[in-house]
Amino acid sequence: MLRVWSDILMAADVQQVTLLAMIDLSATFDCVDHIILLRRFQIGAGLTDVVIEWIASLLSERIT
Repeated sequence: MLRVWSDILMAADVQQVTLLAMIDLSATFDCVDHIILLRRFQIGAGLTDVVIEWIASLLSERIT
């Protein structure tokens, strides 16, 4: 969070626009096939491999 806050402040210093998107990975995603969900994030939203790996890690910890 400190890194995100720092990046926001640095962008504001040079008058750049900052956009922060937050994804709620609540129990709703437990009923969706994770592979399909990740593919849609990657293709539909254009998320990078690093972000996809991060989301995949979060989803894998939800397995009960």
